[in-house]
Amino acid sequence: MRIGIVAPSCRIDEDVVSRVSVLAEGRAELVWHPQCFLSDGHFAGPDAARAGALIEVANDPTIDAVWFARGGYGACRIVDAVMGGLGEAARRKTYLGYSDGGTLLGALYAREIGAVAHGPMPADIRRAGGEAAVTRTLDWLVDRNRASLEPSVGDAPTVAFNIVILAHLIGTPHLPDLTGHVLMIEEVAEYLYRTDRDLAQIVRHPSISSIAGIRMGRISQVPENDPDFGAEPEEVVLHWCDRAGIPFLGPADIGHDADNKVVPFGLTAPPQPLP
Repeated sequence: MRIGIVAPSCRIDEDVVSRVSVLAEGRAELVWHPQCFLSDGHFAGPDAARAGALIEVANDPTIDAVWFARGGYGACRIVDAVMGGLGEAARRKTYLGYSDGGTLLGALYAREIGAVAHGPMPADIRRAGGEAAVTRTLDWLVDRNRASLEPSVGDAPTVAFNIVILAHLIGTPHLPDLTGHVLMIEEVAEYLYRTDRDLAQIVRHPSISSIAGIRMGRISQVPENDPDFGAEPEEVVLHWCDRAGIPFLGPADIGHDADNKVVPFGLTAPPQPLP
């Protein structure tokens, strides 16, 4: 199996490459696009370079899966160009990432391009327990190992998004129709009032209001606010589920940490290892 790695948002360095390559040895060929190491201010190269790398890898018929190198910020600046440049070969791939990459995952899923999944990225190797996180993704990409999945993934179609990314997809053509889906959400390093504001927008969208329910992943590293917001993260999620009449289905084992699990978008097919 050949896995193409691109960086739609921020760059990585050779330390990530060497450590992740050791874990993939004998299992998959990792094809690290040179764009991953570019630097243009905050970004892994200019917008055109990041979009071009993703289009190139997605359209390469010798690549089986596209793995986003890391998150950060930048996917929203290239999503229109990427969606306009994908060809037939792009439809036969698996795409995996999370965080800022959710913009691209949502757009791909909205257009039924490839098999889309939320899950750990190469840069997660730097977290405590990062080897387990990266191995979890490789187990899914290479073997479709169901042990990699978030435990509640089952009969209903699923999606997983960072809360602020999902809020920013609303009003764009890149928000998929989530009717009947179990929506898993997570957040990191956001003031709780901002998460409250994002959820106020999210639950009012017609596609979101008709979902099967919400599962709450980890809302972590919440900055202290003055004055204190006066609620815990779960209370905020429960509040907006109640106001929108959306079932709250409990926790989800996802988040910006090494325990982050894989969540395929849509219905999960029976395990079939890719060639």
